Amino acid sequence: MAKFPEQLIRDDIRALSAYHVPESTGLLKLDAMENPHALPALLQAEIAQLVSRAAINRYPDPQASRLKARLREAMEIPLDMEIMLGNGSDELIQMIASAVAKPGASLLSVEPAFAMFRIIAACAGLRYESVQLNRDFTLDVEAVIAAINQYQPAVIFIAYPNNPTGNLFDREGLSRIIKAAPGLAVVDEAYHAFTDESFMPRLTDYPNLLVMRTLSKLGMAGLRLGFLAGRTEWITQLEKLRLPYNINVLTQTVAEKILQRMDVLLEQAREITSQRAKLFAELSALPGVQAYRSDANFILFRVSRADEVFKGLIQRGILIKNLNRSHPLLEDCLRVTVGTAQQNQQFILALTETLIP
Repeated sequence: MAKFPEQLIRDDIRALSAYHVPESTGLLKLDAMENPHALPALLQAEIAQLVSRAAINRYPDPQASRLKARLREAMEIPLDMEIMLGNGSDELIQMIASAVAKPGASLLSVEPAFAMFRIIAACAGLRYESVQLNRDFTLDVEAVIAAINQYQPAVIFIAYPNNPTGNLFDREGLSRIIKAAPGLAVVDEAYHAFTDESFMPRLTDYPNLLVMRTLSKLGMAGLRLGFLAGRTEWITQLEKLRLPYNINVLTQTVAEKILQRMDVLLEQAREITSQRAKLFAELSALPGVQAYRSDANFILFRVSRADEVFKGLIQRGILIKNLNRSHPLLEDCLRVTVGTAQQNQQFILALTETLIP
């Protein structure tokens, strides 16, 4: 007799909600922290030539050696640290969680945070423990250390800057948490391009630290490439969980080429950072809007009747992220990705029209 899903699939998996990606056709898409800028035409032409010659009939380099070398240079990864590549940072989180998922083990993070920490913990069979941020979204260091002492987590994930709040946590407070961790401490630097702060240079200071980044926010979201940097003893073990050929030929080819033009990527990041400041000022000037300062490429803001405002923006052709009801601290909160100057003005106009009674 055939089995039904409720008979075969774990109860905790059936209780999960899938990560929702909304339909965006015909809308100005400012919901997913994507880089709004295209690559220069000449670089696009060079990529097209490379892609036309790519050996897509062959398996890719399983170690992606050339790409790793380019990443080490572009991201200033310490020479004595190893690199592991993932199909986006999600795959890296999954490999780490799977590696430490002994019976009774737990994953610790803060809340609100990147939803995939919780989802992947459940998939890996880890207990998920969290510590709520302060009301101003700052890190409650003493509460996190108390949770570490209580739960003895196998791995701690903390985003720096944090998603969805956009703020950088206190560096020394985060250092105390890394030192207190009995297991791995993973600092997720998905938004590294939009801040001057990073734990990458401090990898040598902590034996249990891994730094994780994605290239998605730099303008390569479609390539799905993330990487993990850390000591050899950690990466060697985690590599055993990486599926063969997980980074495909086209991703390796195109990412390596784009990373040769870090000047272009960094100039785009500087433009986004500049537009972020302008967008924050315009949001803050709107009656009834509370905007939160951000070190990422998005801005969190609070309005009354967030659900209605969200729907009003969609009616005006703008898609942002509705975070209302996702966490008690995010009541009536929305999140907008920083776009081009024109896109930001389009958003502000639509928001202003929506807010008028």
